[in-house]
Amino acid sequence: MISIFQNYGGALLYGLGQTLLCSIIALIFALIIGSGFAILEVVPNKFLRIIARIYIEVFRNIPLLVITMFFYVVIPMYIVEISGFVSGTVGLILYSSAFIAETVRSGIQSVDPGQMEGSRANGLTFWQSMRYIVLPQAFRYVIPPLGNQFINLVKNSSVLAFVAGFDLMYQGNVIASDSLQSMSTYLCVGVLYLILTLPLSYYMRHLEKKLA
Repeated sequence: MISIFQNYGGALLYGLGQTLLCSIIALIFALIIGSGFAILEVVPNKFLRIIARIYIEVFRNIPLLVITMFFYVVIPMYIVEISGFVSGTVGLILYSSAFIAETVRSGIQSVDPGQMEGSRANGLTFWQSMRYIVLPQAFRYVIPPLGNQFINLVKNSSVLAFVAGFDLMYQGNVIASDSLQSMSTYLCVGVLYLILTLPLSYYMRHLEKKLA
């Protein structure tokens, strides 16, 4: 492992940076999109609820790799050329947002319905009640499952390796092929993934205790 880091440290760190960048972008957009569709699932408008349900069921039940390959292969053929990094990141956003939407929806429905009724009786609109009353409580309930989703998102970023996204897993495959030291290479890759995921795991636990 030491020799791998010495000889290929630059490539591994570049892959680590790409993985981190992809994860941050995907996490932010997946959380925003997922929360938006979670709210649409509970709005009074039936048409919006159906749209949200279709979105969630489609992207939750299609494998991440299939979604990614669609953006990497099909979109450039008919619409616009996009890189492997972009196609992988977009696929990860769509896939993860569907799971986050279900997680946030469960949190919203865990809040006492009387909270919404009371805020509406005091003159707040549905959207104001959702923003100021329901969502702050809902996110406190779903911190543990959201933390799991965030960690899964980081690990799922390895899908970039299939579309030349130059992420950590992609660099590991190249190094293993070049050095013929597969075991040492993938141990190094595993250690670097732990460096990304363990701090996130401990932070989510700290946040859960702080807001309990």
